[in-house]
Amino acid sequence: MASRIVIIGGGPGGYEAAIVARKQGAEVTLIERQGLGGNAVLTDVVPSKTVIATAEWRTIADRAPSLGIRAIDGSDTEEFSEHEVDMAAVNQRISKLVLKQSHDIATRMAKNDVQVVEGSARLLSPTLVETENDRFEADAVLLALGARPRTLSTCEPDGERILTWTQLYDLKELPEHLIVVGSGVTGAEFAGAYCILGSEVTLISSGDRVLENQDPEASALITEVFAARGMNVIGRSRASAAVNTGNGVEVTLSDGTVIEGSHCLMAVGSIPNTADAGLEEAGVNLNKQGFIEVDRVSRTSARGVYAAGDCTGVFPLASVAATQGRIAMAHILGDAVAPLDLGSIAANVFTTPEIASVGATEKQLQERGIFYQVSRLDLARNPRAKMLGIDQGFVKIFGHTVTGQVLGAVIVGSRAGEHIFPLSLAVSQHLTVDNIADAFTVYPSLSGTIAEAARRLHNMTDPQHAPTT
Repeated sequence: MASRIVIIGGGPGGYEAAIVARKQGAEVTLIERQGLGGNAVLTDVVPSKTVIATAEWRTIADRAPSLGIRAIDGSDTEEFSEHEVDMAAVNQRISKLVLKQSHDIATRMAKNDVQVVEGSARLLSPTLVETENDRFEADAVLLALGARPRTLSTCEPDGERILTWTQLYDLKELPEHLIVVGSGVTGAEFAGAYCILGSEVTLISSGDRVLENQDPEASALITEVFAARGMNVIGRSRASAAVNTGNGVEVTLSDGTVIEGSHCLMAVGSIPNTADAGLEEAGVNLNKQGFIEVDRVSRTSARGVYAAGDCTGVFPLASVAATQGRIAMAHILGDAVAPLDLGSIAANVFTTPEIASVGATEKQLQERGIFYQVSRLDLARNPRAKMLGIDQGFVKIFGHTVTGQVLGAVIVGSRAGEHIFPLSLAVSQHLTVDNIADAFTVYPSLSGTIAEAARRLHNMTDPQHAPTT
């Protein structure tokens, strides 16, 4: 059994793996060049979701007049619902939260006796890792190298007007007009947040809708919500160039149209941090996109070398990175191993409302020829939602018409990422719709709609058709 483990990268894949390995008695060295927590904590998940949480608070405050809450001075509804956003203060809070989270991880590493080394590392061989100042021999190595924002040569970020999502947190003022290039998860989340915070937002989408890889109904709803909030969504278009004019930006589209704004956010994907890491020399294979090839237990092509997180291109989620890291340690140290099951991954898009999903999509079920039925209920009919003034969103469950097994689900609504858990549990544990329907829910609760949607799939007989409402 391996006793010396070197982990390169201190993000979720790295620090979660380190804790697992130490609890199994291994000697662990974790090498990180930027700070513990990796991109997830320092420049991506924690800061971006904090901005989004701030924006969400504003939508909640704006609902106050409809719930009967009035300003003491008798201000009318419009005046009462207006709030000024101090972007410098928002970003200052983000900086504090990032440092606190990174410090908490450092505390966990120290408590578990993980040796943390600051610096960049590269493989000299599958069993030897080098930093600027030292070399470390290992029985096994975990690569948790992460990824960075993809950029375009004609839209090169400058950190002032043309930005990646890692550079937004240096802004001192709210962008007057933010042009977002890219309508995937990152682009949609930031576009939605800054629109709510008060920026004029133009979102450039290569497809007809934003978030086209999501459930079609969910994607359509978010597209409608964005339009209702005043966002300008330009579909079927791409940015060919972006220029900092000194006091703003000019973004040229593929058809020659020029859009003027104050700032431009490039959200066109990520590229893995696999260059200059000694991977080729160590025999670690990369795919055509530069991601490290791994199997379901996180093994690379090099014996004793494993990989986890965004550098593998498996699924760009912190939760997946952490799971990959834990699986790697279990396999290395001879513990029971449950290979990564991509079919049970739960994901969330932090727009307002959120889109949470788990399991198979309806398109996948159709392509596989699986007999299924859909139960869909609007959240607006839920009593708890009515009390909270929530009138958007739905719960959708896909059930197998023969076994009754929950095959997948989608929730669109406030805190959807919190409410997807029982359906995530159902998919991962192969539970049936009756298992969900028979479990107690609190009344009133938003989760009550999940149980009601499941009850409507009892005794399914008509495949590929939703039950009548």
